[in-house]
Amino acid sequence: MRAIVCESGVDLVMEYMEGTLPAEVAAAVDAHVARCPRCTAFIASYRETPRILRDATAATLPPDLEASLMAFLRNQRGH
Repeated sequence: MRAIVCESGVDLVMEYMEGTLPAEVAAAVDAHVARCPRCTAFIASYRETPRILRDATAATLPPDLEASLMAFLRNQRGH
């Protein structure tokens, strides 16, 4: 197993986060992340991305704006 460095770790992030890496590779990534502040921060931000996206898209339109938008969209389908 070659050593994990930041660049090679980025290629493995998806499998690492999903827990699908072979045990030996996952252990090497764990060891690298444990001693690398940049990768620790990267993994933390990667884990937070779904929450950030949910929060960013959870906006509620004011009722009058929603009604206006829906009327506009219905009108556009008729054209």
